[in-house]
Amino acid sequence: MKTNTLLKQIRQEHASAFTHGGKFHADDVFSAALLLYLNPEITITRGNKVPEDFEGIVFDIGRGQYDHHQKDSRIRENGVAYAALGLLWEALGAEILGEELAQKFDEAFVQPLDNNDNTGEKNELASLIGSFNPAWDAKGNHDDAFFHAVSMAGMILESKFERFRGNERADRKIEEILEAHDDAVEEGKCDERILILPEFVPCQKRLSETEIAFVIFPSNRGGYCIQPQKKEFSMNYKCAFPEAWLGLEGEALQKATGLSGAGFCHKGGFLMSTENLEDAVKACEISLKEYVEAPCIVCYGTCDEEVKELLHMLPEMKNVTVHK
Repeated sequence: MKTNTLLKQIRQEHASAFTHGGKFHADDVFSAALLLYLNPEITITRGNKVPEDFEGIVFDIGRGQYDHHQKDSRIRENGVAYAALGLLWEALGAEILGEELAQKFDEAFVQPLDNNDNTGEKNELASLIGSFNPAWDAKGNHDDAFFHAVSMAGMILESKFERFRGNERADRKIEEILEAHDDAVEEGKCDERILILPEFVPCQKRLSETEIAFVIFPSNRGGYCIQPQKKEFSMNYKCAFPEAWLGLEGEALQKATGLSGAGFCHKGGFLMSTENLEDAVKACEISLKEYVEAPCIVCYGTCDEEVKELLHMLPEMKNVTVHK
C-alpha cells in the first residue's frame, strides 16, 4: 500500500481500522493515536481475528503490511526491528513532519517503542501506557481502557510533533543569531564568549560546539537570565559562576558580586538572574575573569596517600585534585 493510498484511506469518509483485542501495549496504542491524529473521525475496532470482509486499515494483527509478528517481518538497516508503529510511521511520518524531521522522530521516539514491543526492553513510556490496562481479574473487555490510553498517547504525539517542529525553528533561528554574533565579534562590539539572545531559544547543543561560555536572554519574570554553557560531549561548563555566588539572592548576592542589579544565583550554578542587561554582561565578565579550571580525579577504589602521590608523579598531574 503506497503512502498516498494509505493517507487517502485514512482520510476518507467513514474510514475504519482494526487491531487486536485483549491486553494492549504502547505499539498498538500509539498506532491508533497516529491514525486518529490524521483523522479524528476514523473508527478503530479491536478483536481477536480480522473479519474476512473487513476493508479498512489493519495494524498489529493479521500478518499484513502493518503487522510485525510474522517471521519475515522487516528490520531497519541499524538492526532495530519494525513494530506496527514504525511501519505506519514509515508510511505517514513525512506527511506530518517532512522527510528529515520524520527520520529524526523515528530514531528518537518510534524506534525505542518498536524495540520495546519486539524485545521487551524496558521503556518508561511503554510502561506508562501499559499501566492503563485493567487489573488481571477485571471483568468485561479492555476497549474502554484502550481508548483511554489512546487519548493520552494522542496528547503525547501532538506535544512531541510540536516540540520537533519547534526545535527545527530554533535551529534556524540560532544560526541567524550566531552569524550576527560573529559579525559583532569581528567588529569588536562584544566578547565572543558571551551571547545575548533577543529571546530564549533552545540552543545548548549547538552552542557546545562554539566558544560561547554564557548565554543571556530576557526572563519571562522580568530582567535577564544567564546560563553557563557546557563543553561539547561533556557535563562540565566552559566557565562557571564564582562559588561564593552560588545559592545567594537579593542583597547578599549584590554584595558578593558588586552588582546592584544581581537577583539570584542558583546553588547548582546553572542559572543566574539580574534586573538589567548591563549587570548580566558584567556578571559573565567577572565569572570569566575569575574562573580557573582545575583538573580532578574521582577515585572509586582504594585511594590512600600513596596512590595520590603516585598520581601526582604523572605528567601534567602535579596540581590535580583527587576526590574519594
